[in-house]
Amino acid sequence: MIANIPQIRAGIVAVSRDCFPESLSVNRRRAVVEAYEKKYGRESIYECPVCIVESELHMLQALEDVKKAGCNALVVYLGNFGPEIAETMLASNFEGPVMFVAAAEERGDNLIQGRGDAYCGMLNASYNLKLRNVRAYIPEYPVGTAEECADMIHEFLPIARAAVGLKNLKIISFGPRPLNFLACNAPIKQLYNLGVEIEENSELDLFEAFHSHAGDPRIPEVVRDMEEELGEGNKKPEILVRLAQYELTLLDWVECHKGSREYVAIAGKCWPAFQTQFGFVPCYVNSRLTGRGIPVSCEVDIYGALSEFIGTCVSQDAVTLLDINNSVPADLYQEDIAGKFPYEHKETFMGFHCGNTCSKKLAFCEMKHQFIMARSLPEEVTQGTLEGDIAPGNITFYRLQSTADCKLRGYIAQGEVLPASTRSFGAIGIFAIPQMGRFYRHVLIEKNYPHHGAVAFGHFGKALYEVFKYIGVEAEEIGFNQPKEMRYPGENPFGLS
Repeated sequence: MIANIPQIRAGIVAVSRDCFPESLSVNRRRAVVEAYEKKYGRESIYECPVCIVESELHMLQALEDVKKAGCNALVVYLGNFGPEIAETMLASNFEGPVMFVAAAEERGDNLIQGRGDAYCGMLNASYNLKLRNVRAYIPEYPVGTAEECADMIHEFLPIARAAVGLKNLKIISFGPRPLNFLACNAPIKQLYNLGVEIEENSELDLFEAFHSHAGDPRIPEVVRDMEEELGEGNKKPEILVRLAQYELTLLDWVECHKGSREYVAIAGKCWPAFQTQFGFVPCYVNSRLTGRGIPVSCEVDIYGALSEFIGTCVSQDAVTLLDINNSVPADLYQEDIAGKFPYEHKETFMGFHCGNTCSKKLAFCEMKHQFIMARSLPEEVTQGTLEGDIAPGNITFYRLQSTADCKLRGYIAQGEVLPASTRSFGAIGIFAIPQMGRFYRHVLIEKNYPHHGAVAFGHFGKALYEVFKYIGVEAEEIGFNQPKEMRYPGENPFGLS
């Protein structure tokens, strides 16, 4: 289980309008919980037995019960039509993410005493949520059988993890962005709007902390762990002591500085003066922390770190941050991709960064020096990258960003890393995303996104889209790789084939 993300326990509370049989909600709630436990286990769900919520007083009793049970997410279940005031007050007063779901009718021969009308009640619930300015997750089709509602609740958990995580997240940054990296600069006001805390530190503070860890007795143990992870890829053993010292510096800083927050992400400095002063590059350490669920973005990319953290919560797995970097040469495309995979040339590109991707997400890896920096610096101070081709498989490329106008925007695109050799350096892979060429032009360029994108290893677009909506990104501000028949607003209609 990956660390540094919340574990969700969702309390399910059934509601009932007092002119409907209470037993409808009781029995239907019980059936949902039984279906959930049978398929997904008991750890992440709690059935509130105190009462069926019909009134404001019932609402207070149910609220107290789920709080005592340690629930950090809430499922409001309309077993029948439901009391639109009490049920939305329950959502308003619960301090955590909330979803609404409703019961479908079970049998055609039981539509007199056994008809619940929750299909109708969901409309009033949604209207009252809007009246109270309460944000709640409502599935695409929120009315279902016990088994279908159980599946909907399970799909709510990654959304809840991200929402809870953001409210308890601190992003720790070190140093201003490198010169000519204005693309990674963004207004931090939206962090506060999301409930995220930000601690900005000087690169010099980190340098001082690093020196205070010289000779730390824990260093040999960390070095042994690094050696075990790298195996035959340990091509720079002479640098491991300094990297271990830096890793302990960051971990201790996190523990001393997270304060009231439970979860942490780091936006780190890595050049231009980092290598000459620290004597290495931090890429490998960044990859190790990200593998533990503590995302570390490069080049003080604060919204990159935020995006990585969201993906970690959703996927419960390591993520990475890559440059949307370079096109695939035509000869490489013809040799390794054309006719073997269903992608046109413009649907492919290479995602790259110096060496920050977790070793578990690489097809192979070696410790090397940073090739680009070594063009102008002594090679010995550029050691510390974890290089290798990214393992093939499904991916989701995404980012949450506060743009220059302080608007919260995001994009999501699903695709895959192809099993084709990159013939290049760094942590790098050949990515294929349907309609990537159009997405690149009409989302990434048109909407002014920076070159960094977060990568989750698997298809998580559905959950990420709901997370973005839940935290307040307007639907029209969530970009995605649209199919050919769906034209982008700024796309030239005469250029479509």
